[in-house]
Amino acid sequence: MKFKKFMLSDGLYVSWAISLIATLGSLYFSEIREYIPCTYCWYQRILMYPLVILIGIAAIRKDHKIVIYTLPMTLLGIFISGYHYIIQKTSLFQDTGDSCGIIPCNASYINWLNFITIPFLSFTAFTLISIILLYIWKNTSNEKA
Repeated sequence: MKFKKFMLSDGLYVSWAISLIATLGSLYFSEIREYIPCTYCWYQRILMYPLVILIGIAAIRKDHKIVIYTLPMTLLGIFISGYHYIIQKTSLFQDTGDSCGIIPCNASYINWLNFITIPFLSFTAFTLISIILLYIWKNTSNEKA
């Protein structure tokens, strides 16, 4: 019961914090470490950056209806980052990563513990945000407007 109360009162703040950390992390990699983002990295950024603003405003206003607008973005982010990770880590689609753009999408700037790459971090952020949003949606869908 405490968990449900916490998620309904502060779940949007947690989602906002995850999206903010992911956004600042991607800016760190590109602006400080000077890693040039590939095409799929840009798609993930396009989906993540607005979440900071949208979820941040919704958290302040306690507007759980934002889930309807942000959940499709996070689910698409899971798909793109998951596909990007598969390109990097398996030979299944690795050939498609070479023709991705100026920067090949199968290149790994980081490879912590031999499995944590930038797309993996993005996949984790999108997944955590999606789980929180789905939980909020499930537990507030009975509310009337």
